[in-house]
Amino acid sequence: MTDTPAHRLSIVVPMYNEVDNVEPFVTAVHQALDRYPFEWELIIVNDGSRDGTQKALDEQAHLRGPHVRPIHLWRNFRQTAAMQAGIDAARGDVIVTLDGDLQNDPIDIPKLVDKLLKEDLDLVAGWRQNRQDGMFLRKIPSKIANRLIRKITQLEFQDLGCSLKAYRASVLKRVSLYGEMHRFIPAWMATVTSPARMSEIPVSHHARTRGESKYGISRTLRVVLDLLAVNFFLRFSGRPGHFFGGVGLGVGMIGGLILSYLAVLKILGQNIGGRPLLWLGFFCVLGGLQFLTTGVLAELLIRIYYDRGEVAPYHTSDKPELPTDQAWHHAP
Repeated sequence: MTDTPAHRLSIVVPMYNEVDNVEPFVTAVHQALDRYPFEWELIIVNDGSRDGTQKALDEQAHLRGPHVRPIHLWRNFRQTAAMQAGIDAARGDVIVTLDGDLQNDPIDIPKLVDKLLKEDLDLVAGWRQNRQDGMFLRKIPSKIANRLIRKITQLEFQDLGCSLKAYRASVLKRVSLYGEMHRFIPAWMATVTSPARMSEIPVSHHARTRGESKYGISRTLRVVLDLLAVNFFLRFSGRPGHFFGGVGLGVGMIGGLILSYLAVLKILGQNIGGRPLLWLGFFCVLGGLQFLTTGVLAELLIRIYYDRGEVAPYHTSDKPELPTDQAWHHAP
C-alpha cells in the first residue's frame, strides 16, 4: 500500500454478547494491520452485552493501548444504533465497518481501503461470494432480500448484507442510521453521493466458530418495513407531498365518487341514511385528508428528529473526547 494516498483509518465494530470472540478478534485485526503503513484506530461498540464482553473489551484496550477504543452502550440498542455510535466516534478519513464474530476477515481491510482511495470512491462494499452460513435461515432469505433491495433501490450490489465495507468518512457522516438501516447504507449514501462512486469486491467469509448468531428469520419483517422507508426517501425525500398527495387524492377521489353517487340517489328520492356505502364514502374522504396532512408531517418530523444531531438512537457511557492527534496505532 505504499502508493495509497495518506489517510487515517477508523475500524468500527459492533459487538453483542461476543465475549469468546473479543480477544481472537482484536488479535486478528492487529495481525492483519501489523504492517499497515498508516495510522489506525479500532472502535468496538459493546451493544449492551451481558456476558462479560464489556470486561473483555476493557482488558484488551488496557493491553493493546489507547488506539483500541471500546464504547459501552447502556443497553442493547441493536446493530444499527451500535454502528452509528461507532461512526460518530470515528476520527479517521476512512471508516471500515465489519462484524466482530470473525466471519468477516480483517485481512481484507487493506484491499478495500486501497480500492476506495486509489479509485477516488465513497464506498467499497464486500461481497461474500463463498458465504459460510446456513442455507435456509441465512443464504436463501439473504438472496431474496438482495434481489428485492436491488430492484427497489436500483443499486447493483450483490451482497448488501455484508457488514465489511469501507467508506469515505466525510460522506458517511452525512447519513443518519436508525431502525435496521445498516444493511441499506449504500442506498442511503445514494442520497448524498452518486452510485457511480460506489463499488463492490469479493471478500473472504468464514463459518462462525464461537458464540451464537444474533440474527434469525424474525428480522425479515423489520427489513421489509425499513426497505419501504428507504424507497420513500430515495424517491420522495425532496417532494414527500407527491407520495402522500397521490395516495390521498386517490382515496379522496374514491370517497368523492361514492358520495356523489349517493347524492344523486338522494335527489331521486331514495333513502341513503342507512347505507354502509355512505360511511365508506365519508371515511374515504376523511382518510384522503389524513394522508395529505398527518402522513407528510409525521415522515418529515421523524427525519428532523434524527438529522438535527441533537438526539441519537443510542446512549453511551460518557468518556472525554480524544484529540485527533492522539491514541492512534502508528505505522511501523
